[in-house]
Amino acid sequence: MRVIFMGSPEFAVRALAAILDSPHQVVAVYSQPPRPAGRGQAARQSPVHRRALGDRIPVYTPGGLKDAETQAEFARLGADIAVVAAYGLILPKAILDAPRLGCINIHASLLPRWRGAAPIQRAILAGDAKTGITIMAMDQGLDTGPILAAEEIDIGPATTCAELHDRLAVLGGRMVVYVLNGLATGIIEPAPQPDHGAVYAAKLTRAEGRMDWRRPAIDLERQIRAFSPWPGAWFELGGTRIKVIEAQVMAEATGVEPGEVIDGRLTIACGGGALRVLVAQREGKTAQEAAEFLRGFKVGAGTVLPLPQGGEGFGADAGGAGHGGGGG
Repeated sequence: MRVIFMGSPEFAVRALAAILDSPHQVVAVYSQPPRPAGRGQAARQSPVHRRALGDRIPVYTPGGLKDAETQAEFARLGADIAVVAAYGLILPKAILDAPRLGCINIHASLLPRWRGAAPIQRAILAGDAKTGITIMAMDQGLDTGPILAAEEIDIGPATTCAELHDRLAVLGGRMVVYVLNGLATGIIEPAPQPDHGAVYAAKLTRAEGRMDWRRPAIDLERQIRAFSPWPGAWFELGGTRIKVIEAQVMAEATGVEPGEVIDGRLTIACGGGALRVLVAQREGKTAQEAAEFLRGFKVGAGTVLPLPQGGEGFGADAGGAGHGGGGG
C-alpha cells in the first residue's frame, strides 16, 4: 500500500523503520516543524524528520492541517492509508478521510484506558501492572476509534518511563506492519472500543515533577520512575533543585512529619512510609549515588524539606484530561 507516515519523536521512528522494511511504500512523511534546541537554540528537525531524509522520503512540516491548500496537498499524495504515531497535531476530518482506507494510530496503552497525551507516564504513576500498544482506526474523538489490534506487556516494579517507552516503540513497529498487511488483504475487522474503562492521560507539565512529601512513599517512587527522563521528580532545599533519579520505599517513620529527613542516608518521611533516595542530581551536576551526593551537599537528619504550595506537584492535576485530538 501507499502509506503516509505522520510522527515526530523517537517513539515513532521504530514504526517508520518497520514500515520501510516492509513491502509497503512510504510516499511521504509528515512531522512537526523544526524547533529551537540546545545551547545555541538552532532549529532542530524531529527524529522522524531526520530518519525520513536519510531514506530520501519527502517530508512535510506544516504548522497545522486546517487550511484548504495543506489538505489538498495531502490528498494529492494518493495514499491508501496514513499511519499516525505521536505526531502532535490534530487531524481534521478532511485529513482523516483523504486516504482510501483512512488513518490509523499507534497508541501506547490498552485502550480505552489512558486515552490522551501521556499514556506511558500515567500508567506507571497509577501503578498499573500492564500496558501495551493499541492500533486503532482514527475518528474525530480523542483516541476513541475502533480497535484494529492490541497487545499487552508487563510493567515491572522497577520499570522507568524511558525503559517502557523503548519496549512499546519496538512493539508498535512490529504491530503496525501486521495491521497494514491485514488491512491490505481484508482480514482485519475494526472492533468498537468498550464504553466502560475509559481513563484520560493528561499532558505532563514541569510543575508535576515537584515531589510532595505528604503523599505515600509508593506514589513518590512511581513518580520518580514515571517522570524519568522528563520532567524528572525533584524537590528544593536551600534554593537548590535536587532531582531524584532512583529511590526505595522504606517502612513507616514514626514521630516525624512528612518531608523530614530521618537519618544520614537521605531517607525522607512521607505521608505513608518513607523514601530513601539512592541516586540524586543537583542542577548543573552529574547524578550521584546518595553517599557521594551527601559528601558534597549536606542534608542531615532532622532537616525538613519544604512542601509544595497549593496547585504544585503531580497530585494537583494528574487526573485531568489532556487533549491530543485526532493527532495521536
